[in-house]
Amino acid sequence: MTAALDRNAADAFIAANTAPGHHPLVPEIGLSLASAITPIWHASEESLAAKGVEPPFWAFAWPGGTALARFLLDHPEQVRDKDVFDVAAGSAIAAIAAALSGAARVRAADIDALACAAMDRNADLNGAAIEVIGGDPLAAPPPAAGVILAGDVFYDRDMAARIEPWLRSASAQGAEVLVADPGRAYLPEEGLVEIARYAVPTVLDLEDREVRETVIYRLGR
Repeated sequence: MTAALDRNAADAFIAANTAPGHHPLVPEIGLSLASAITPIWHASEESLAAKGVEPPFWAFAWPGGTALARFLLDHPEQVRDKDVFDVAAGSAIAAIAAALSGAARVRAADIDALACAAMDRNADLNGAAIEVIGGDPLAAPPPAAGVILAGDVFYDRDMAARIEPWLRSASAQGAEVLVADPGRAYLPEEGLVEIARYAVPTVLDLEDREVRETVIYRLGR
């Protein structure tokens, strides 16, 4: 499905496999989410692969993006009137929060084409103006932007090795890079300045605990 995505088919898949919901930390934003009552919650990676569907990371409000969304809604001056780029945006919860906080332009990028369809759907659900970008944003230099959002991107070694220099390059170009991390193993050790932290409710089906302490950092060069 994701290799040659038909928008109508994508919308139908998302509608059939998710339900409208809200994360308790960010009740202002509605999302199409997987939950215990939706089919995709119970689907194995093997059954999804048989349908040509990547693991549905877009169907969950992960701690990093959720904490970023809360931070931006609480501190709209961080993005007001600025150009914002959300990398590996997933459900687009952080991008939507940026749009609702008065950003002049919001772009949200994800390599998963089904995630892009979900981001469009979630943006419409919230009346938020965001530009959804498909493909691999890390295959090109960072875009010109005032603020780069990176929620929960240091979850494995390969991803960390690719995205860390990309984010540092964005910072060197003058962007404010905001990273939200819930204690992943591959978070960089240098150049991070903590600016906020949140206790983010999670579920044991996704995480190894019911609350993830998630820190918002400003990343330097």
